[in-house]
Amino acid sequence: MSLIDSLSVALSALRTNLLRSVLTTLGIIIGVGSVIIMVAVGSGATNQIDQQIAALGSNMLVVYPGDSRVGGRSAGAGTRLPLSERDLQAIRDKVPGVVAISGYLQGSAPVVNGNMNWTTQIGGIHDQYFAVRDWPLAEGREMTAQEVMSGARVAILGRTVAEKLFGAGDPIGATIRIRNVPFQVIGVLSAKGQSSFGRDQDDIIFIPVTAARGRIIGRSQVVNDQVGQIYVKFEPNADLSVAQEEIEIVLRERRRIRPGAEDDFNVRNLAEFMKTRTAALSTMSWLLGATSAISLIVGGIGIMNIMLVSVTERTREIGLRMAVGGRRRDILLQFLVEAVTLSLLGGIIGIVIGIGGAAIVAISAEWPILINAEAVGIALAAAALTGILFGFFPARRAALLNPIDALRSE
Repeated sequence: MSLIDSLSVALSALRTNLLRSVLTTLGIIIGVGSVIIMVAVGSGATNQIDQQIAALGSNMLVVYPGDSRVGGRSAGAGTRLPLSERDLQAIRDKVPGVVAISGYLQGSAPVVNGNMNWTTQIGGIHDQYFAVRDWPLAEGREMTAQEVMSGARVAILGRTVAEKLFGAGDPIGATIRIRNVPFQVIGVLSAKGQSSFGRDQDDIIFIPVTAARGRIIGRSQVVNDQVGQIYVKFEPNADLSVAQEEIEIVLRERRRIRPGAEDDFNVRNLAEFMKTRTAALSTMSWLLGATSAISLIVGGIGIMNIMLVSVTERTREIGLRMAVGGRRRDILLQFLVEAVTLSLLGGIIGIVIGIGGAAIVAISAEWPILINAEAVGIALAAAALTGILFGFFPARRAALLNPIDALRSE
């Protein structure tokens, strides 16, 4: 008997007991569907985190002011002595391997262009900020070191702000008012999209940090030459753990922190933080994968059980086939094909349900998904392998039946 003949007989047998066949494949359907959803959600999340790491900027460390303690409890990050221009200059001059460096002073303010207004985030920066963040401009130019030193009233818009204030118009050269202070638009940034925390990174305006301190964020909220946070970019081959130690040494010396005393600042490697999140997601994916594997095993046991029942019900048929010249390997092949066909049908249905389920997750939870052909192929192969492994024993049992005993069965 050829493989095609075996497949035809298998489909006929499955149609004869259609409801039983459908119920038998439920374990396979659930297992394969779970694999597809798990991989789509996990891959989507990993891809988003990779994009966020790229958006942060490569080979970058961020220095934050430390937190003070009141009654033994933290008062929050940035409540200790703020970071200053002198801290930034010390890092630039004394830490080896620095490619670019910038402060980042954050606030928010209403912005007006004609009869259009929008409240957005304001970032006070130095001229190297976009080099640190690997954030190119879509239009216009970056601010210069001279403009930062003089506190020039120039602004670079995020894509969202540009659309809110100017629509389809060209903002370059236009004058906007931030807290009623006029600023000339000199550039528009390329779109970055949402951060991993759901914040629109394009809803922001960048101005010189000196202008932010003096005119926008206000002297009541900042002190002297405060720079907020310090972003530092290093050479591509730099060891960031060594660079972090160098920054800590320089800042402890400049801020006169006694040996053994706690730092009044924090140095963070954001890329490492994001990679830790990726590792956590990977662990979760493995756990979900284990659950899916259990579903496949349960489905395989169901297939083996139903095939054993089928062998018992068709014992006389097997005896007749052997009596008219049917070979044992033909009987083995027929029942093995039935088991694999059952598994593959369950796998195909599971793939369809899995893709649909992943799409529902993406829409309802606004979660990124990524469905790749490799995952679909692996899921289908797993279904076929389940059919072979759990279908072999019933098929072998059918092939080893004694023809005379089989013909005597009722």
